[in-house]
Amino acid sequence: MKIRVVSKRDEIQNLDTGEKVIHLAFRPSNEDIFNLIKRCKNVEVIQIPTSYRRTVSKSIEMFLDMQKIKLVEGDVWGHRKDINEYYSISPAIIEKIKDMKSEGIADDDIAEKLSREGKLNKEMLLYILGKS
Repeated sequence: MKIRVVSKRDEIQNLDTGEKVIHLAFRPSNEDIFNLIKRCKNVEVIQIPTSYRRTVSKSIEMFLDMQKIKLVEGDVWGHRKDINEYYSISPAIIEKIKDMKSEGIADDDIAEKLSREGKLNKEMLLYILGKS
């Protein structure tokens, strides 16, 4: 699984229209969110850093909720955008998720455990769990 990292608002207009999971590394305005949704019609998750999450308006939160788009807090630790525009979820994390699910462990418990071990936050892990 890959997360498309967008570090500047200028990049929104050049995104692949099929992007599903996007990390905004800048403080998005309402207009940025609308432009993103207009450009990427299949987007399912928008991730923004915790410090920026508090500045997102309630109207945008409601709009995303109506569009069935998750807004999650988190970061892509150690990612170098100059090397690759995508942050890849480690196959080892995906394997751990599959193993723990097969053991019958609840999704919340899996997300809690892996968020402490890995670089992903609980909300993003719950999204991944829902997709697997």
